[in-house]
Parts: sequence; structure tokens; C-alpha cells
Amino acid sequence: MAAALELFVQRGYAATRLEDVAAAAGVSKGTVYLYFANKEELFKTVVRENLVPTLTRGIDLVENYQGSTPALLRELLRGWWGLIGATPVAGLTKLIMAESSNFPDIAQFYHEEVVLPGDELFARVLKRGVERGELRETPANPTTTLICAPLMFLMLWQRAFSASSRIEIDPEAFLDNLLQMLLFGLTTGAARDTPLPPQVGPYVWEQIRKEQQEALAQAQGQQDARDPPARPTETA
Repeated sequence: MAAALELFVQRGYAATRLEDVAAAAGVSKGTVYLYFANKEELFKTVVRENLVPTLTRGIDLVENYQGSTPALLRELLRGWWGLIGATPVAGLTKLIMAESSNFPDIAQFYHEEVVLPGDELFARVLKRGVERGELRETPANPTTTLICAPLMFLMLWQRAFSASSRIEIDPEAFLDNLLQMLLFGLTTGAARDTPLPPQVGPYVWEQIRKEQQEALAQAQGQQDARDPPARPTETA
């Protein structure tokens, strides 16, 4: 999956071939076809293994978080950047935006597997905050979009626009200011008058990242043990 992710992000969906993925992974082309019938199925697996688990952990965090809703929102914004935005996985969003008109099926898949669950996650945060008297009641749509849109912009800026711009955007400062603007617009009651205290100790998402990295390393080791190496190319 690591080789497939790297090639999809570097080349885009249209230019990525299964034989190139096999070569990058160090396995034969036939081995790839044992697991994936076509490129679309491979792409879907890349998304499901790299994005969907993180969204699932985010939903679990919302359901079980013990702190305030402003602190939870900070955790989610920071976690999104640490687990997705600052990693190669962010390139999948750029790919979808660039190629969705040519490949509507994968765009629809991404919308259903990633975009809708992401909206639902933040809708749960809003509902939680209203029930606890910490957030004003606002319609989930378009409020969730107003939360997610700056995050998508930051990903695109880092992966596309920053190389040709004289403007520098520090992701940490961007997220801090985004959080403050969101809290100013959303909080009510005591939460509006109480500054969010500094984070003490590691964020929850940092533990999630550690667990995901360990699981990925274990899965890769098992995959390497199962797959035969690619045969060397014969030369005349």
C-alpha cells in the first residue's frame, strides 16, 4: 500500500499503472493482480487503509472524550493535521480535486467514504457542544463545511501553491488561529468567557499516530513474508 500511495500522490490516478506499483513494491505484476482486479480497486484500498481508520478513530474520540468541547475541537484540528494533512495521505485529496471530472466513480467513492464521515464527525462535535451548553446551536450544514474548508485549503497550499508563492503559511499558526476564530463564533455561556487552557502533555492524536504506525509496520512485515520477490529483468 505504501508504494501505491506514493505513486498515486506523485503521478495522479490516470498516470499510475498497476505494473509500476508492482515494480515500486518489489513484487511481480501477477502478485498485485492476486489482490486487486484493477486500478480502481487498488485506489479504494489505499483510501480505506490510509484515511478511513483515522476517521473512525476520530469518531471514537468524539464519543468518549472527557474534556470540554473547545478542547475536543482543538484535539481534532491538531489530529487532522498530524495524521493526515502533514503526511503524504493529504495528496489523495489533491488527486480527487484534480481528477474527479475524469473519474467520477472514484470521486463518488471518496465523497462517501471520506467527505461524508468527516462532516458527520464535526456534526457530532457541534451537537455535543450544544448539549453541554458550550456551543451555540447552528445548522450542521453549512457549519461543518466552514470548519473543513480551511483544512482542505491548508493541504492544497502545502502540496501545490506554496512552491510558487512568496507568502509563507505556518501550519501550526494557521491551526491556532483557525481554532480561535471558530471558538469565537461558536462558543456560548461560560465557554465563551473562559480561555482554552494550554495543552498539557501529549495530544490524544499523537497516541493514535503511534498505534497506527505500529500496526502499519506489523502489517507490512506480514505482507513481505507472504509475497514472493519480483523476478529480476532478464537482459540480453
